[in-house]
Amino acid sequence: MTIEEAQSLIDNWINTTGIRYFNELTNTAILMEEVGEVARIMARRYGEQSFKESDKAVDLADEMADVLFVLICLANQTGIDLTEALKKNLEKKSIRDTDRHRNNEKLR
Repeated sequence: MTIEEAQSLIDNWINTTGIRYFNELTNTAILMEEVGEVARIMARRYGEQSFKESDKAVDLADEMADVLFVLICLANQTGIDLTEALKKNLEKKSIRDTDRHRNNEKLR
């Protein structure tokens, strides 16, 4: 699925099953909550924190999909074409970071 298709699919889901979008501030708060859930899993799976029994069955892929879902909701609400935004962002990074990472001793 393309990003454009995902934006359309989620917009359709929101306007049928979800009834309507939560307002932008609510969705921003939800996005932060979802990112926190991903961070919690990462800290336990790849970091130094130990799992609590309730954390062991959590699905990282599902939590990342939650982040993407809410981010796409916010893009739809604010009229952002994420395909174009990502293209422009990669162009910016390519110009800015042409030699930056290649010359970073820490990455060798």
